[in-house]
Amino acid sequence: MGDSLPTVWLIGGTVDSRTIAEELIAQGIACLVTVTTPEARHLYPLHPYLRVHVGALTPEEIPTFLELHGIAAIVDASHPFAAQITATATAIAKEKDIPYIRFERPPLPLGENTLEVPDVDSLTTGSYQPYLVGKRVLLTVGARWLDYFSALQTQAILFARILPYPQALTQAIAAGFTSDRIIALRPPVAEPLEKALWEQWQIQVVVTKASGAQGGELMKQRLAEALGITLIRIARPENKVGQTVNDLAPIYEFCQSLLRR
Repeated sequence: MGDSLPTVWLIGGTVDSRTIAEELIAQGIACLVTVTTPEARHLYPLHPYLRVHVGALTPEEIPTFLELHGIAAIVDASHPFAAQITATATAIAKEKDIPYIRFERPPLPLGENTLEVPDVDSLTTGSYQPYLVGKRVLLTVGARWLDYFSALQTQAILFARILPYPQALTQAIAAGFTSDRIIALRPPVAEPLEKALWEQWQIQVVVTKASGAQGGELMKQRLAEALGITLIRIARPENKVGQTVNDLAPIYEFCQSLLRR
């Protein structure tokens, strides 16, 4: 694939973005995926029409990136909580008059034992904090968010499930988690293993993000109901962006209309 070909910039790092990338290259559409970690590189197949850029792009770097790689359209398939890159990409697409579309995985309805809170601050320092105090709580929110909960280490018994990366372990330890309250697992986690972990640690409350079925949220809802555990879901940020769809078909139609050769 050469830079002279009109190319889709696919903002990736999710299972959804892998599905999109596979379909686009099958249609002969050149695709450049950006991911923030080297591990995410392995989500994508090797193909002449597909390249992967590893590393976060700053807002100042993105215009040069777009020009250098001949970006003719932007498909944003980043995580629902990756609000910053979505806001930045939307603004630059508008400024540069580059067609933009966002895929946002469909949200799940609340389960019987699920409580949704508006944001992490309302849970850790606000009106929802009593749901955690005095409880055995499993956090499945990602290592970057564990620092929000560090002040609660003396008020609740907190456990963290993190990705098996050195940086994630460092962040967990910095947030006050001891080795007996950390488990490092790479998703997807099978339901029997998830259930065994909750039972082993005698978990009473699980905190997760509203990541949708692809993020394991549906399985957590089922387990919470089966075990009588409270599942607290942190709501997605309100991304007020351009065209957003919850189905993959419009993504492919969008790219076909602009780039299919």
